[in-house]
Amino acid sequence: MSELQRFSVSLEEDLLQAFDRYCTSHQIATRSEAFRQLIREKLTAEAWTSNAADVAASLTLVYDHHKSNLTNKMIEIQHKHTNCVVSALHVHLTHELCMELIALRGPAKQLQALAAELSGLKGIHQAQLVVIRAENSAGANSHCDGENHDHEDGHGHRHGHSHSHGHRKR
Repeated sequence: MSELQRFSVSLEEDLLQAFDRYCTSHQIATRSEAFRQLIREKLTAEAWTSNAADVAASLTLVYDHHKSNLTNKMIEIQHKHTNCVVSALHVHLTHELCMELIALRGPAKQLQALAAELSGLKGIHQAQLVVIRAENSAGANSHCDGENHDHEDGHGHRHGHSHSHGHRKR
């Protein structure tokens, strides 16, 4: 984590009061933490729309598992995008409905295309994509490559690992 830098921000009194109400209602510990979150959200939105950065996302799908061939189509689409599908979790909600939670990572346009392809299938009741910025402020390479990477663990130690793509049992 990088060193903290302090800076000043000038705001109109009513805007600051509205911001403080936002912090309180969202139970954000400090104004600084709220600013950090808002800046990260804005940078994520920019990365998402520009396709310039590695992003991560979770795609949640709720669907009727009795719908003819739907599960097979979902698996087929995920297999077409194995470079960006990190893992998937299948949850039984009711006798008819299931939920699929799919962890994704890669270029924004590829994740958008995958989400649209899955969301548009007949039998999908709900689809929600949540995107986060997958690179730090210094930048990072895409992790869709499955190669080894070294990371700082936050305690002054480095560790290496490979990013593998999860597979599910059905």
